[in-house]
Order: sequence, then C-alpha cells, then structure tokens
Amino acid sequence: MPELPEVETVLRGIAPRMIGRRLAEVEARRPDLRRPLPAGFVQRLTGRAVIAADRRAKYLRLHLEGGETLIVHLGMSGRLVIEDAPPPVAFHHGPSIAVADAPHTHVVFRLDDGTRILFADPRRFGLMDIAATDDLDAHDLFAHLGPEPLGNGFSGPYLARAFEGRRAPVKALLLDQRVVVGVGNIYASESLFEAGIHPARAAGTLSAEDCDRLAAAVRATLDRAITAGGSTLRDFVGASGELGYFQHSFRVYDRADAPCSREGCGGTIERVVQSNRATYFCSRCQA
Repeated sequence: MPELPEVETVLRGIAPRMIGRRLAEVEARRPDLRRPLPAGFVQRLTGRAVIAADRRAKYLRLHLEGGETLIVHLGMSGRLVIEDAPPPVAFHHGPSIAVADAPHTHVVFRLDDGTRILFADPRRFGLMDIAATDDLDAHDLFAHLGPEPLGNGFSGPYLARAFEGRRAPVKALLLDQRVVVGVGNIYASESLFEAGIHPARAAGTLSAEDCDRLAAAVRATLDRAITAGGSTLRDFVGASGELGYFQHSFRVYDRADAPCSREGCGGTIERVVQSNRATYFCSRCQA
C-alpha cells in the first residue's frame, strides 16, 4: 500500500496541474471502488475549480470552489496518473497497456486545459468521497487520526505521552493511525533502525531520550523518502509515471539475512512477523 511518502509524491505531482483548473468533465466508469462513490459524484464535481490540494495521512484532498472537497485514497494498488505523461510502467498484475484504455481505469478527470487525470486501481481497494471542506476534521475518515509525523504536533514529548504505560510493541504503535498517521510498515522498520530501537520493545519502556531519537528518525526517514519520490516495490508510480527510488536506500526493510549496514555493528538483518506484517531489524544494534 502506498505510504505517506508515496501519497505526498503523488500530491506534489498533481497539485501544480490541478490547482486553478476547472474539472470540465468527470467520467465515473463504475459506481463504486472500495465503497460506493457518493451520490451525485459526477454532477457535484463537473464544472468546479480546484482551489487547493493537500494530504491528510494517506488521503489526498482536492478542495473545490463552493466549499466541498474531493477525498481520494489510493488503497493497495491505486494511482493517479497525468495522461500527457510518458506511459507508466505496467501493473505487475497484467500486460503493459496504456492506463487510459485499461479496464482498471475507473475515474477520469478532464481539466479545462485538456489535461486528463486518470484514477486506476486494479484491486479496487481505493476510495473517493466528497465532503464539506469546513467539516473535514469531523469526517469519519479523519476524526480519529493522530498528528502528522512531519507536522508541529509530532515530537519526542508527544511520543512519550502517547507511549506512557503502553505494553504494545513500539512498532505496532507507529502503525496505529490514532498515534501518528501515515508512517506505514516500511518506514516504521527503517525509522526504528535509524533510532536504534528494537521493534518488539514495549512502547512504555522507552525513555524521553528514546522518544526524542525516534521522533527525529521518523521525520528524517520520511523526508528522505519523499525526496527520493517514495518507494516502488510493485505498483507505485508517481503522477507522471516515474518510479520511486527510496527502495535503493533501505537499510533493513526487505534485507533479511543481509549484514547490518551500521558501521562497526557486525550483526545480520532479521525478519519477524508482527500483527501479520513483516518487520526487519538488527537485533545486535537495536535494543
């Protein structure tokens, strides 16, 4: 599933093309994705100008004139692609065909300058919704969410408060969207390695110094991943069809049995399963 860096990469790709442009035509090729499209989906969007765009957790939000916002979640395999970009790489599920002509292209937005933005999702785990812009914080997709890891509300002292008395493994809490949003499985493993903290350690045992180090590691890891355009393991491509490159910088993720890259460590990367998710770490230098 695309995580925060991948979603941020998509946002940065589509925002300059969509902000200030009008949705001249909207085509919904099916009535549902993970859940039904909202009532009047095409009519509510057609003719509206996009006045701003942002990201909350792993959701893209296109703010429209008239006080409504289009919410987009990419799910497991969804992507938004600018049609005039070079042809993107094929989904690993099927043959290499133009996304515009593919059966898994479900929604098409044509802008008033002729650009088309295509939403393709073979597995249909993505979603789209429309909500009142002023009420987004209370929307059922956002009301329960914790702070953004790159925002001012996320810090070592915040983590210390969130972890206090908690027996759950620290990695599990980094994946809990009520604690912090968007970190995801890859970047949780990478951040814990960066901070030198074992992923199975009970969160409540972390000291204030540990929490400061972990918060800094999360920020640094996500910043590096965004700069690299995210990670392409299977389906992910940016809005212009470009691959992410952060996977070439993984220090632990998907590196089971490889030597630890920390200078002087001499350990080996291990893989365990936590809550049905693969976790990668070095038991020698992560305590």
